[in-house]
Amino acid sequence: MKFIVNTSALLTKLQVVIGTVAAKPILPILDHFLFDIKDGVLTITSTDLETSMSTTMEVQSEQDCVVAVPSRLTMDTLKALPNQPITFTLDEKTHAIELRSENGRYKLSGQPGEDFPKTPDLDSDTSFEMTSMTLLSSISKTIFATGTDDLRLNLTGVYVELFNDSANFVATDANRLVRLKRTDVKPGVEHSFILPKKALNLLKATLSDDDSVVQVDYNTSNAYFTFGDVKLICRFIDERYPEYNAVIPDKNPNVLTINRMDLLNSVKRISIFSNKTTHQIRLKISGSELVVSAEDIDMANEATERLSCAYEGVDIEIGFNSKLLMDILNNIDSVSVRVELSEPSRAGIILPDENDENEDLLMLVMPMMLNNPSA
Repeated sequence: MKFIVNTSALLTKLQVVIGTVAAKPILPILDHFLFDIKDGVLTITSTDLETSMSTTMEVQSEQDCVVAVPSRLTMDTLKALPNQPITFTLDEKTHAIELRSENGRYKLSGQPGEDFPKTPDLDSDTSFEMTSMTLLSSISKTIFATGTDDLRLNLTGVYVELFNDSANFVATDANRLVRLKRTDVKPGVEHSFILPKKALNLLKATLSDDDSVVQVDYNTSNAYFTFGDVKLICRFIDERYPEYNAVIPDKNPNVLTINRMDLLNSVKRISIFSNKTTHQIRLKISGSELVVSAEDIDMANEATERLSCAYEGVDIEIGFNSKLLMDILNNIDSVSVRVELSEPSRAGIILPDENDENEDLLMLVMPMMLNNPSA
């Protein structure tokens, strides 16, 4: 059996799904792409058993066939070849694969396509649609706040709450939290699940920033994302998400409004002088002045900057981890931000000063105890 395909076109498709292939697969066949040709259409699939991706393209073929092709070797070969037609010839008995280009012949060993793990079937008719731009933005504004501790598996993904006429995307690592409410998503049902970080990073790398439609289907264990000629299937994180609303302070009488980039750049500079273990900086607000400072007692380093701001509330001094604060400020789009505080021992809420009409973004960062508050 044989088929003919353009090298550059095939390489482009393989690059879409290579992210699912594990660096150290638990089964040898997981280091392969599944090539499945039916009626002149090649479906390429990869999986790590938790997440699967597939895409399609047309090829020149007179027969249907299925074979597992070694992923890295195939991609390295295509990358090294110029843009030209290439012929794949498959031996049905030995599963050997021969590639013939204009001037060369390359042999590699495949595996039976029947041994490739089957992708989970969708056994539910629950689905809704959203634009690619909306899903991409929702992932980008939340995924950075997910945890990395496998002992707290429920915090390593993004929690999605579906309502009849809106959806919430939530992420936290217990030190910071992001809650994004979207009213331009209309699931028509009430449900919730935790999407794993790997699948979200793959979506982030693949989705287009436009109004094209993404269809989202789900059942009790998996989510199915279909857009263009790409399909991604991921298994939910089967854990209970914490009651995140309980940690969001509802009374924050002290409100600081300041230019986002001015604050971000100040924190970047001051953090250079902070302790390299704690990354602690302090914010002292009084009147219309914000003082950002840090010190590393062990190294005798310290720095202070003063910024103009708009402030309503009592004078307050509070400590934050500069890395967490910079992450939050980097993932807000607005020109100015509002920092809402209650007291030095309670979380600070950071909000964009102006929201898109279809979204409501709230970010929260836990404070750090100041050992020696200034007078």
